[in-house]
Amino acid sequence: MVEKKEQKTKSVKEPVKSVKGFYQHMSKSWRNPSDADIANIRAKMIEWRAGNRITKLEKPTRLDKARRLGYKAKKGVLVYRVIVTRGGRQNERPTGNRRTHRASQMKILKMNYRWVAEQRFQQSFRNLEVLNSYLIGKDGKHYFYEVIALDRNAPEIKADPQYSWITRAANQFRALRGLTSAGRKSRGLRTKSRNMKVRPSLRAWHRSGK
Repeated sequence: MVEKKEQKTKSVKEPVKSVKGFYQHMSKSWRNPSDADIANIRAKMIEWRAGNRITKLEKPTRLDKARRLGYKAKKGVLVYRVIVTRGGRQNERPTGNRRTHRASQMKILKMNYRWVAEQRFQQSFRNLEVLNSYLIGKDGKHYFYEVIALDRNAPEIKADPQYSWITRAANQFRALRGLTSAGRKSRGLRTKSRNMKVRPSLRAWHRSGK
């Protein structure tokens, strides 16, 4: 009887521990960077600042983030780095008028920096469509974004069911019309409510939303 019990205990399987993949480790290194990772990204930002405002890349810097946002290594899918200058949201302080009118006033842009980066890219490349974008770094004066763009005329994009929707006329220049993820977030369209002044449109609320 004792031998049978020992055999039963041996047959019990231990739970298999989950093994993290490559993308999980990459995502963790971006969320919690080490000192070496911080020094590396700072050295890269020095090179980025010396280059153009919009630069075409061979592959994404954050591959895990790009894959989650729809990137594929195929023809018709392109990646660009866009640099946006921080600040510029405060008007100069007037020297005249009374003291009550001399206080500095904030100038609200009504859009986040990521949406601004997508719009600047779309204005430079009218033949491409913005799929999504993400942040790759920032310093005291700049924000650095990577924009995932699709060539609407490429046969590979038209044949792919994941990308074919972007070739429709209703989705043309979606970054300039606030239809991207960054644009919808800046417009306050992530949630739905009848009391929101951005729904169904600002014109319906007589431009009192923003």
